Amino acid sequence: MHWNEPIVPRQPGKLVDSPTNVLLAVAECRPFEEAVTIWESGLRLGVAKPDALRLLPLRPRTLAVLEAARPYADAGTESILFHRLTWLGLPMRRQTWILGHRVDLLIGDRLVIQVDGGHHVDAQRASDNEHDAQLRLAGYHPIRVTYWQLMNDWPRVQELILDAIAHGLHLAKH
Repeated sequence: MHWNEPIVPRQPGKLVDSPTNVLLAVAECRPFEEAVTIWESGLRLGVAKPDALRLLPLRPRTLAVLEAARPYADAGTESILFHRLTWLGLPMRRQTWILGHRVDLLIGDRLVIQVDGGHHVDAQRASDNEHDAQLRLAGYHPIRVTYWQLMNDWPRVQELILDAIAHGLHLAKH
């Protein structure tokens, strides 16, 4: 429950709020990047529908979060990665299929960014390594970062991605 007046009526004294009210409170009270990440998880899980949310009397900040949120991310880390790179103004596709596997982010035509969580070990790591090799053989340039790097060493991760772009690794070679 939140101090804001809920848009979806809430029974007095009720301690659990509706998903819509929770998302609206998150949009107003959390940092933008965090709010978008939470909204994207909610949209992906189907707890809210963008078209229905647009019909509500939304505040400007909430509307901005709604417009930025996409239901494509498989994990919150992918949402964070995407939103931290939008300032580049480059074409970016999330959760796109390349060579039989989904990739977290494709920048331009050839730069693949993958964010690995704690489950990327053993058999998953072997599968990741094989897919990275297939990507390289097909002319893609995969960059793989961990959750820790994304959340705790973003300047270094961003520098790596910007260097790859400066070298034209996001462009298809003709």
